[in-house]
Amino acid sequence: MGDCHGCAAATIARPPVQSRRHIVAIVGPPNSGKSTLFNRLTGLRQKVANFPGVTVEHRMGRVKLEAGREIYVVDLPGVYSLSPRTEDERVTHDVLCGTMKELPRPDAVLLILDSTNLSRHLILAAPVLSLGLPTLVILNMADDLERRGGDIDSAELAMQLGSPVALVSAAKGSGVDKVFQFLSGTTLGAAAKPPLTELPVIQDIPKCRAWAASVGTKTNYQAPAPPLWTRRLDALFLHPIAGPAVFLLVVIAVFQTIFKGARPIMDAVQTAIQSSGLWFGSMLPDSALRSLVVDGIWSGVGSVVVFLPQILLLFLFIGILEDSGYLARAALIADRTMARFGLQGKSFIPLLSAYACAVPAIMATRTIENKRDRIATILIAPFMTCSARLPVYILIIAAFIPEKPLLGVFFGTRAAALLGLYVLGFLAAILTARLLKSTVLRTSRSSFMLEMPPYRWPTVRSLGLRLVDRSRVFLRRAGTVILAVAVVIWVLAHLPLSGGKTPPIEHSLAGMIGHTAESAIAPLGFNWKIGIGLITSLAAREVIVGTLGTIYGMEGTSQSVGLQQALRQDLTPGGAAALLVFFAFAMQCMSTIAVVRRETAGWRWPAVQFAYMTVLAYACAFLTNRVVSIWF
Repeated sequence: MGDCHGCAAATIARPPVQSRRHIVAIVGPPNSGKSTLFNRLTGLRQKVANFPGVTVEHRMGRVKLEAGREIYVVDLPGVYSLSPRTEDERVTHDVLCGTMKELPRPDAVLLILDSTNLSRHLILAAPVLSLGLPTLVILNMADDLERRGGDIDSAELAMQLGSPVALVSAAKGSGVDKVFQFLSGTTLGAAAKPPLTELPVIQDIPKCRAWAASVGTKTNYQAPAPPLWTRRLDALFLHPIAGPAVFLLVVIAVFQTIFKGARPIMDAVQTAIQSSGLWFGSMLPDSALRSLVVDGIWSGVGSVVVFLPQILLLFLFIGILEDSGYLARAALIADRTMARFGLQGKSFIPLLSAYACAVPAIMATRTIENKRDRIATILIAPFMTCSARLPVYILIIAAFIPEKPLLGVFFGTRAAALLGLYVLGFLAAILTARLLKSTVLRTSRSSFMLEMPPYRWPTVRSLGLRLVDRSRVFLRRAGTVILAVAVVIWVLAHLPLSGGKTPPIEHSLAGMIGHTAESAIAPLGFNWKIGIGLITSLAAREVIVGTLGTIYGMEGTSQSVGLQQALRQDLTPGGAAALLVFFAFAMQCMSTIAVVRRETAGWRWPAVQFAYMTVLAYACAFLTNRVVSIWF
């Protein structure tokens, strides 16, 4: 662990102010509102990437200032200290000290702290201020502090810290003008100041705590009292019996809404795709180009895009639960269950984020200090049902399971089937964790500490930006991976030419590939068309929907309803159930394999992971096909 004074003394040669890009780092503890402030400052002028040579994700965005000037802000991982124990802390430490490869040392720092929890968060101020960088200390959630009876002398705090202090509500936008004023001054070339000698060095945590307590006393800080409704909600949500029951009801409501609430929007999207496909077809002559555009690209990509409303609805619910503060309580409840399978509560957050995508979930395991716990979480994260599985699940469920009420209008058979698949993936994850933690990754139980954020009303802006970001990611994937696969499948389906004519698809190169794979997958109830889809879905799970859309599109059936009808003709109920189970367990995502390799520094664990999940998927799909075929 390095000395913060030492890194502050390092000087970096910088080009003139007019010719270089100004970078400001946003630093703060988890749940302090960093992401909300970042979104408030940048809007949609942002991009997500990994730090050079490191799997830790960061966001960088442009902030437009007056007179056409702009500045770049980078949202660093949330940390409680700069002591590089975890990868999060190491990245934040290296960026602020200017030792991160390919990323220059920031010109200034926005240190955002939760004003309602200042006694704990102020500990981070000592090491950050000791860097000597121009720093604006942002006391976020100032509206909550005032409303709940808390108080602080911000002028005295600025005197104690030797840096300007701004009372801000990032969610509502109040006080953000002071942040823009600070950023404007940064672009004018504010010079770094020397470190304050009275601040404790970063590795001496007890001194940091004592210093923070002393500053709090001198500034007359009064922590706000927890609201009565917060205590009442925690009594319910954290109850050992009522808490899990409430969580189950929330999950049931989410899945039922995914099928019911998204249906009108999904129908509208489907109609738009079909209409636009017909319009494009009418504009082109009857030729190979028309077949490629309409039957190949439009049927393939459109078959996946039609599920975007349901995916966004899922992310909307996740965003509401996260921004409201409920998911932190769910993590605390889950810790009791996960302990029985050798995992700790810290594994819950990465596993929860895996419901969106396994890639950021695996990167989120960097907060787990124990290496064996971290590897175990990485290995089981792909079992959690990611959003890429959702189009496959919804397509098969809608095709083979009729909608019937189970609990009146509140819960139907299709929502129950979808929930069952999520539970199936979770059970596979925790049972695999139990196997790993009792054998090759055995460790002792570690304590779990989690800061409970206050309950808040999610803002429309925050949720809207999240959904826009997710839409861009989904559509970018549809416009690249799925588009490329659709074109390749169309080409393979038209070769080899026989007498200048396109062969029947079953005799094409695509058909040959599918028939070759059919002998291996026939015991699962799959035909050669599913075989092609399984091969292409190795790139990404949802690609199978686009592949089948392209294949059936060339046979005259495309889009969601036509695709469902075609699947009912080609798959038995046993084969359909087996396909769902196969996708619940199989690791069909090259991006996930790549990030596991980088995260574990080798091919050993991703190879074991891929082999284990594939064998498990095949065996369980085989059994499912046999059992369901007996019943039907």
